[in-house]
Amino acid sequence: MEYINRIELRGRVGRSDIQDFGSSRLCRFSLATEYGYKDRSGSPVIDTTWFNVSFWDSKGNTDFSGIEKGAIVQVIGRMRSYKYADSDGMERSSWDIQAKRVQLCSLTQEDDQLIPQNNLS
Repeated sequence: MEYINRIELRGRVGRSDIQDFGSSRLCRFSLATEYGYKDRSGSPVIDTTWFNVSFWDSKGNTDFSGIEKGAIVQVIGRMRSYKYADSDGMERSSWDIQAKRVQLCSLTQEDDQLIPQNNLS
């Protein structure tokens, strides 16, 4: 039996940071997704969830310039968990998305449809 750890997200980039490690580069960015629904009284509610995403470029030729605040991206990858001790010695957990593919998207003017643009991976 094969076990699957795959996640697909589409949302807006918050902060982004690019680091160089020799011939490899790492782009870390936050991604906000939204889920809309109506509460019991019928009022609309938008639930925003933030994800931390890491996207490695081992060949050093991926253009990360499009991954900037406000950009709409689609991410396909896997989820990883990390445990660490904070400054008070308390054990904490953190979740991170290890992106395998990142694609820039744009909205059309007419009907707010998302159109894939550049595949960065």
